[in-house]
Formats: sequence, structure tokens, C-alpha cells
Amino acid sequence: MMDGKSNLRAAVTALTAFLVYSTHDTVVKVLGSFYHPMQIVFFSVCFAMPLVTVMLMRDRTDGNLIPRHPWWTLLRTFSSVVAGVSAFYAFTVLPLAQTYAILFATPLLITLLAIPILGERVGPHRGGAIVVGLLGVMIVIQPGAEPLTTGHLAALASAVFGSLGAIIVRKIGREERSVVLLLYPMMANFIVMGCALPFVYKPMPIEHLGLLGMMAALSFGGMLLTISAYRMGEAVIVAPMQYSQIIWATLFGFLIFKETLKMNTLLGATVIVASGLYIVLREDRGSSTEKPVTRSRWRAEVSMPRVGPMMLWQKQQKR
Repeated sequence: MMDGKSNLRAAVTALTAFLVYSTHDTVVKVLGSFYHPMQIVFFSVCFAMPLVTVMLMRDRTDGNLIPRHPWWTLLRTFSSVVAGVSAFYAFTVLPLAQTYAILFATPLLITLLAIPILGERVGPHRGGAIVVGLLGVMIVIQPGAEPLTTGHLAALASAVFGSLGAIIVRKIGREERSVVLLLYPMMANFIVMGCALPFVYKPMPIEHLGLLGMMAALSFGGMLLTISAYRMGEAVIVAPMQYSQIIWATLFGFLIFKETLKMNTLLGATVIVASGLYIVLREDRGSSTEKPVTRSRWRAEVSMPRVGPMMLWQKQQKR
């Protein structure tokens, strides 16, 4: 059992991590005004790969890189690629706060996908929270009242496929080598975006390459801070800190991009966050097996691996 001081340190660390992640996403939006998201993804993977490779050089587990669950690994890899490039595109074309509001549906979708994939039962309380949260998404995008853009569809796709990738990690994470879970999405992003690069490439000045390096450092730092937070405190304390990104998105959006927070985005985000928090609190009261959200790390991975696989990998090194 964690004490109060540990949970407080964990909360502060998590808040810092998600400030770092929000800064990363702001840089994505800055670069997105110049370059196609596929080009940004490709070079962000190139900058991040050396950092991850250095960490994986410490891998002491025996085995090869052939997946034990090839079809689940393939589906997770595909989901990671779609979720990552979709998130980058959404950040490029939508206001930051609106993008985050839609992405906040991820824990609701994780709870929903846990039913068919993990065989978990969702009672009326969590089931009702899912319905209310998805209504919150409808409030944000306002179908019919405003045109449904490709940016909205991309944010929804990122939430759906990010949720699928997270729940697959929960399903196969104990049996699959974490190195496989870490490297396959990165290599898939490198290959797929590399194949698309000749069709979208624009030359990049040195300052924009510096921003890409900054993205890799921010993503790496955010990952380490998030891992530290989950080690310090309880997941039920750390997980909700992700919602703090709406504050930074509103602030950065106003200061850098002159974005204003629309009432429908504020209302919808409030509904989505409240539903997500309710699910997290219900999971904290449930059995140890019925915690797909608090036991998943639900940030879409692009240049850096999701926190979940990295934590699994670090646990393996201690055995």
C-alpha cells in the first residue's frame, strides 16, 4: 500500500510528465503547419530510435524477435501505426484542446474492448459511464451542427486504435517478449512512413530538425517520468493526471496558435473526463482482474514506445 506522500509525489511526477507530453504535441502542431504528418512521424522515429536502442542494449532476457502471438502482435503493430499518424494529423488540423477532448475517450474504449478481448464483465455503472462519455464525444464534434472534418475522424481513429493497442498489450504482455512489443511498432512506422516519404517530402531547415530532436527528447522524458509516477504511487492516482493535458492544450493553443476554447469543447471534455474518472474509481473498487484502464498506459505511441511495454520490459530485467 502506498502512503500519502508517495501518492502525492506520484501525482506531481505524472502532472510533470503530461506537461512534457503536451509540449511535445505542441511541437507536432508547429511542424504540422509546414510538413505532412507522415514526414514528421518518419523523422521523429529516426531521432527516437537511438535512444530506445541504447535502452534495449541492456536487455538480459534470452530469446529472439519472433512473436509468440504473431497475429495479436501484427494487429497491435497496425493499431499503433494508425493511432500514431492519426494523432499527429489531428494535432495538425484541429485545435489542441479539441483533439485532446476526443482522445480522452480512450479509457472508455479500453473498458469497452476489454469485454470481447479480455473477457471482462462491465456492469451497469461502468457501462453507463461509457455511454455518457461517448455522448460527450458527440458534444465535442457536434455532428450535423458543424461539418465533420478529416481531423475529427483522425482523432476518433487514434482513440479507437490506441485503445485496441493498449488492450492487446494487456492480453499478451505476460507471454510476449517486451522487446517485441517495443520494436515492432517502431520498425513498422519507420518502414511505412519511409515508403510514403517520397510522395510527401519537403526539405527541412536545421531549426526544424532541431524541433524533431526536441520531440524525441520530450517523448523520452515523458515516458521516463510516467514510469516513475506509476512506480511511486497507485495507478488510480496516476491515471487521471492524463486529463491535465486539456489545461496545457488550452494555454498553449491560446498563446501560440491564437485558439479559443469553444463552449461545446469545454462541455464535451467535462463529460468525457467525468466519465473516465468514474470508470477509474470504479476499477479501484473492483477485483484485481477488472482494471483494464488503470493497468493500461493509454497514450498513443509514435516515436517512443507506449509506457506499458516499457514497464513490462523493465520488470523482466529485474528477474
